[in-house]
Amino acid sequence: MHIDTKDLLNSILASLDRIDYIKAMDIPNIDLYMDQVTTFMDNRLRKGVRYPEQDKVMTKTMINNYAKNDLLPPPNKKKYSKEHILVLIFIYYYKGFLSIGDIQTLLQPITEKYFQTEKDFNIEDIYEEVFQFQEEQIEVLKKDVMDKYEKAAETFSNVQEEEQEFLKKFSFICLLGFDVYVKKMLIEKLIDDLKNTGEDKKKG
Repeated sequence: MHIDTKDLLNSILASLDRIDYIKAMDIPNIDLYMDQVTTFMDNRLRKGVRYPEQDKVMTKTMINNYAKNDLLPPPNKKKYSKEHILVLIFIYYYKGFLSIGDIQTLLQPITEKYFQTEKDFNIEDIYEEVFQFQEEQIEVLKKDVMDKYEKAAETFSNVQEEEQEFLKKFSFICLLGFDVYVKKMLIEKLIDDLKNTGEDKKKG
């Protein structure tokens, strides 16, 4: 692949370095109104959207729909707690590749057991536990992306040079896409298992 593609790859890898999840300690400990929630989410997650000038991180309509579909516990007197925001962050990451039904299956047991609970272990603890490996996983991901790039660069060496750039880039996208496809399929199977386990417990 030519230098412009390599520059694009370097830009992608650099953007991975700038990914920074919202730490629980950075979320206000006071309850927020809807406008304050959407502003907070937008300020903290806008770097990750595809078209920052036009894409919305999370709208009032989205949040209302999440509550209607039991993805998000209802607000208390139109105010959202820190735990509401933690749940919304989970939803934000999942909604790009999972259906509403799958997100509900995944999050409902969490919100039922650990949302605003008197127990010592709560949603904030779960959030911090699963996101603590983020920096380590980004390094793993960067290596995987580089490996796929180098593998794609070896493809289509037998075609005319003017066609190679597009075909090698297409090969790179296919390698990345297959990885996404397999992981999505694995996640869906795990969610189906959670759903079946939950239904078995209800029957028992």
